[in-house]
Amino acid sequence: MSGVALYAQDMQREAHASLHAGAQEEVLTELCSVLFASLPRRDQRRRGVEYVRGLLAAEGRKSIRNMAALTGGATTEQGLHHFISSSTWDWAEVRGQLARYLARVALPSAWVVRPMIIPKAGEHSVGVDRRYFPAFGQVLNAQQAFGVWAASDRMSSPVNWRLHLSGAWLDDGQRRIRASIPESLSPEETLGECAIEVCRELVAEPGLPRLPVVLDAREADAVTTVRQLRAAGLPFLIRVSGTQPLTAAGAPAQARRSELPAHQIMGAAKELRRQAAWTDHGPAAMMRTSLVAALRVGLPSRASRFGAPEQVGDGRGLLLLGEWRDSGRWPSGLWLTDLTDAPPGALLRLSKLIGRVDRDCAEIADQVGVRDYAGRSFGGWHRHLTLASAAHAITVVAGAAERESRAS
Repeated sequence: MSGVALYAQDMQREAHASLHAGAQEEVLTELCSVLFASLPRRDQRRRGVEYVRGLLAAEGRKSIRNMAALTGGATTEQGLHHFISSSTWDWAEVRGQLARYLARVALPSAWVVRPMIIPKAGEHSVGVDRRYFPAFGQVLNAQQAFGVWAASDRMSSPVNWRLHLSGAWLDDGQRRIRASIPESLSPEETLGECAIEVCRELVAEPGLPRLPVVLDAREADAVTTVRQLRAAGLPFLIRVSGTQPLTAAGAPAQARRSELPAHQIMGAAKELRRQAAWTDHGPAAMMRTSLVAALRVGLPSRASRFGAPEQVGDGRGLLLLGEWRDSGRWPSGLWLTDLTDAPPGALLRLSKLIGRVDRDCAEIADQVGVRDYAGRSFGGWHRHLTLASAAHAITVVAGAAERESRAS
């Protein structure tokens, strides 16, 4: 490559870097003015901006020391540590503002619930337990949390978090005191209940659109999950196990029995399959196609304490969505939804938003330190996750603005 070409290439890189920095600074200023408006003191608002800047700019692990080194050293470090670990500002209010901001500028299509596992070396960080994690196929010493993400085909960003606390934490008075765990957090939740509660907390915020909740419920009890989502007034699209029993109200004649496994219901509906296009949210962002079919189904009944069948749910219809990545008999994925008027192709594209969230979590959330909180307090964990979510939002919104600017 000639010297002139290399010079032109360097100039182009510098222009892109300048455009990126400008877009990020503009979004940071706009978003922080919204997020920290509820903080009562000027020094708190200043610390909030400093912390978010540190998450965006510090190299490597986003420790308070690394972030403070960018602006003020030991004095800043002490102030940031107090701001996160022992201050009294309300992270729920800040998250509500973040969710409303993203609903306005990012136009999400769904609230996607995603589990997050945070391995830890010691046992003192709040919520840490040693247990088997199916996603990793091994026993880990880790925290388990659930995040709700505002997601669309263009971007996704977390807006709420809930840390799962086992009985080992909730029933131990000394541990609760050391970690400052609120008395309201009791009794112990199952992982499935924790995933639903993080959605309930979010939708309690005023001014948010009523979007479907998308989550993978294969490890949870699907009947309980549906009942809890309906009780919260949340439309949903949940992935279910192929062994999940359902009543096949809209299945072909050979599958119309009282209860059948979900994969068997869809396996008998091959003639209903149609081709649908969707976006692969991997690095290549390619368009792909699958075969899909949808059938009306119901939840299984259960025996009441008097011996008579008791119908679970409230009588509203459900659809079972099946996806085939090849021409085989059995579907590769199964989803249960109350969005009964939506076309199967639209439901398939909605289900793929989990891939959008997985990609953005790996490429952005981990880079802005979403798993990097090293303190031991419950409040500190939540405040750090709140500001890491803000840093993530700044990154994705500024990136979208930068792409639009280059395209125009």
